[in-house]
Amino acid sequence: MNDTNIEMKTSTPGRVCLFGEHQDYLNLPIIASAISLRIGIEGRKREDSQIIIHLPDINEEEVFSLNKPITYDKERDYMKSVVNVLKRHGMTFSRGVECTVKGEIPINAGTSSSSALIVAWVNFLARMSDQSKQLAAETIGEYAYEAEVLEFSEPGGMMDQYSTSIGGIIFLDSFPKIEIKKLNPKLGNLVLGNSGEPKDTKSILARVKNQIQRVVKELQKTHQDFSLRTIAESGIDSYEPMLTGEQVELLKGTVRNRDITFKALKALTEASLDHRLIGDLMNEHQKVLRDILKISTPKIDRMISAALKAGAYGAKINGSGGGGCMFAYAPENPQKVRDAIEKEGGEAWVLSVDEGTRAVSTEAK
Repeated sequence: MNDTNIEMKTSTPGRVCLFGEHQDYLNLPIIASAISLRIGIEGRKREDSQIIIHLPDINEEEVFSLNKPITYDKERDYMKSVVNVLKRHGMTFSRGVECTVKGEIPINAGTSSSSALIVAWVNFLARMSDQSKQLAAETIGEYAYEAEVLEFSEPGGMMDQYSTSIGGIIFLDSFPKIEIKKLNPKLGNLVLGNSGEPKDTKSILARVKNQIQRVVKELQKTHQDFSLRTIAESGIDSYEPMLTGEQVELLKGTVRNRDITFKALKALTEASLDHRLIGDLMNEHQKVLRDILKISTPKIDRMISAALKAGAYGAKINGSGGGGCMFAYAPENPQKVRDAIEKEGGEAWVLSVDEGTRAVSTEAK
């Protein structure tokens, strides 16, 4: 059978960061959940060496050739970087592909639409390579992280790539080595709300990341054993003479978020899930993100307040912040919570935890 007749479909979920926002790039752990909004790629091999990617959701098309070295023509040239990463890992492509990308995940809104696309593209291209590689979910996450973050020296961590590739709810700790633990709590509905406010992930990540890394670097000049992983919040007071008031607050907020994440891990692994506690921890996390990291916005604050008044147990901004999405934990009356968010001008969805990236091949008609 001619393999140009084989149609490949891959699909990958978006994600929300339940706990640990702005933590993974500091070598601190996070807890993330895949969500039931997905992006898919569908296509087949070509007779020539062209890569043709139709992107109807944004009215664009991307075309490049495999016949010559692949160089990057724009910032974050991810569709090309995936090819280069897969080649470095031993895959070859004697034929091009033509495919169409369609998605449900809000774009540039903090729900990992870019990473989900890259994960879906890694999964798709690996299977369409000459080796027809069926990669493990963790490997897909690793290659996607290389193509998105390392290839372009981006400031982000690896939460997005691993959470969308593996799916479900994961605890991810990347230091001293990558440790991924799949969690299986019977979590209730999540209600995602998109503010519609554009966000600049790169600049926000760089600002927040650079601020806290500068603090750590300064402290380690005189206290070589200082670590964000081990310092207790109560122990920060001893460093106050070396820091500005703002730096002390930022350091305390970072450590508080770390501790909230570990409290959440304990709660999510209990035999009986305390839904109220999960919501309370989300609210505590949001308070730090809003008041100390200052990544929320007035509109998102209103959406969060409306969700809580409508019966959500907890709510927080999602992603790097400065716009984009929030989500609420709503085991009861999620439709009422969705309506409340929409009354504040957000676009909202009632979601559940979803599986990771998947693929299916069929003979085209």
